[in-house]
Amino acid sequence: MNAAEPAIDVRGLTKRFGTRTVVDQLSIRVARGEICGFLGPNGSGKTTTIRMLCGLLQPDGGEGQCLGHDIRTDARRIKLRVGYMTQRFGLYEDLSIAENLDFVARAYGMRGRKRVVQQALERLGLASRSSQLAGALSGGWKQRLALAACMLHQPELLLLDEPTAGVDPKARRDFWQQIHELAAEGLTVLVSTHYMDEAERCHRLAYISYGKLLAAGTAEEVVAGSGLTTWALRGPDLQRAARLVGAEAPWRVVVFGGTLHVSAPQGADLVGWLTAKAGVVPWSVTPVATGLEDVFVALTEDAHDNFQ
Repeated sequence: MNAAEPAIDVRGLTKRFGTRTVVDQLSIRVARGEICGFLGPNGSGKTTTIRMLCGLLQPDGGEGQCLGHDIRTDARRIKLRVGYMTQRFGLYEDLSIAENLDFVARAYGMRGRKRVVQQALERLGLASRSSQLAGALSGGWKQRLALAACMLHQPELLLLDEPTAGVDPKARRDFWQQIHELAAEGLTVLVSTHYMDEAERCHRLAYISYGKLLAAGTAEEVVAGSGLTTWALRGPDLQRAARLVGAEAPWRVVVFGGTLHVSAPQGADLVGWLTAKAGVVPWSVTPVATGLEDVFVALTEDAHDNFQ
């Protein structure tokens, strides 16, 4: 594969199930060696898109290449060069860590399986647990095993579908350290996530809702392109403030512990609106930098629900 050629370059990608369009004219481009965060609410089409990219689903519309191969006609070649880590743990829980990896190596017809498996065990810190049954592992260790399994055949592209759901903060931090080390070696990663701190670890982001791409770029570009102004509200009875502000457009409210973040299009005057609405305002109102979560709340609320 040409290093200048994108790892993923698809245009107008569309998938329907019955009368419902799950992915709608999606175009996405991911450079080689890049970590692209794939974000969006549940049911937004992220998993369906990933399955089309790796050849598990045939698109109903659109075109493009994955690792230089046509996603419509070269699905088999794509599968051999892609590692896909699913949302749910998909290995055998009644086999040990080493036995699971050996099974995957057999499935790929790899030579020198013992050596390959041992290298994977050592690289992902699994060697001391190699005889432990997969079903007895915690979420974080299952995650490591799943990553080791999808890296055995040395893929050029890693597709990770919400890989850190249900694991503790340390396991998530260790996982992302491994992902950045792999990307530094030239691996391309497309990772779906709901965690905003993880989104900020990605080189670029793509946000979809109800099958449509709503924003793409670096975290800074996505925030700048949102056209939002954000304030922090602090003070007594924040529930009242949330009900008051959240009940009317254009205000969008996100709770951050003992603070409310209120966002609106640039030019809106929150202090003036509160004064007119509530008279004496018991809350302090301070302008703050708009964050990714503020942006994604606004994007999701503005998106058209394709169930309707």
